[in-house]
Amino acid sequence: MSAQPVFVITGPSGAGKGTLIRALVERLPELEVAVSATTRPMRPGEVSGREYWFLDEEQFVARVEAGEFLEHVQYVSRKRYGTLRSEMARIAAEGRVCVLELELEGALRVQEEVERAVTIFIAADVAELERRLRERATESTGEIEDRIRLARRQLEQAHRFRYMVRNDDVHRATEVLSAIVERELDLAGTMVAQ
Repeated sequence: MSAQPVFVITGPSGAGKGTLIRALVERLPELEVAVSATTRPMRPGEVSGREYWFLDEEQFVARVEAGEFLEHVQYVSRKRYGTLRSEMARIAAEGRVCVLELELEGALRVQEEVERAVTIFIAADVAELERRLRERATESTGEIEDRIRLARRQLEQAHRFRYMVRNDDVHRATEVLSAIVERELDLAGTMVAQ
């Protein structure tokens, strides 16, 4: 396996993972976010291989059974999401460093399976998570309450990851996240040189 790290970024819904990942990739162009696979329908303007790898239920299950997924999950909505091993291999073959944005359980699975996984938990105060979720207005009040309960449980798991970044200020959190990634890339470079 390559000495390059795989950065796994996780945390509760509304913590700002996507925002921080976008800022990180802008700063460090050697990074590339892996495109997840999903069974959810493609939306207008989406392209398979850009937003997601769109698979039907049978294709997804067949790939799970063939061991092609590093991690995968099925949500209450019955939609499946996962990370294809081939996507990580593609990024590595292009000489780039893989970044995964995963839910908590998937991040823990990758942490166990991938030798150079660097897991980073993005945290925010529960009141701030609730404010962000309500501002997004993509879920009903009941769904937001469910996400808040889940976020409370997830925040209790932060200690299981190598790093934790508190996203109470996007600029500061981006600086901290970038410093962690740069340090890990420097360590990987030192290991390769030895």
